[in-house]
Amino acid sequence: MNIDKALERLQTFDNQGFYVFTKRDLRRLFFDDSDSGFKQGVARLVKKGLLEQPTKGVYVYALSKNKGNRTVEKIAGALRKGEYNYISLESALSGYGAISQIPIDRITVMTTGRRGTFKTSYGVIEFTHTKRSPLEIIKHTIKTDHPLLMATKEAAYRDLKRVGRNIEMVDRKAIDE
Repeated sequence: MNIDKALERLQTFDNQGFYVFTKRDLRRLFFDDSDSGFKQGVARLVKKGLLEQPTKGVYVYALSKNKGNRTVEKIAGALRKGEYNYISLESALSGYGAISQIPIDRITVMTTGRRGTFKTSYGVIEFTHTKRSPLEIIKHTIKTDHPLLMATKEAAYRDLKRVGRNIEMVDRKAIDE
């Protein structure tokens, strides 16, 4: 993998808003490399600081003009690619002003994929599994300026009650408004 060619490809994708990649995404990006050339090339890009690896299997283009406070959500989407994921629980309720404490070092995400917690250089991602159908999820989420969908106030509160934590922190008046 030629570093200049790699930078050119990464920059082209960054210009389109794509700067978080799974290993599989990178493999598609560098399709013309042999398997060993690809592995060595990715390792070189990481070593040179052109790719960051915030968590296993996910890479961020370090020179991206798009990086910001929503990068952690892009990483969450990459970790549970192919699943329905949406911001809910404390993160959503905090955004709605229904919880007084603001989670600053983590996001809480409901997913149809596996539950789990990932510590990344961009913050902690906490996945909670939901058995809700895709149609139910779509009915109770909204599109915002976030990369992930956002639970409605009612859905976020319902999710919080289901997992059974921090219910006492919720301002019920803010939910009912």
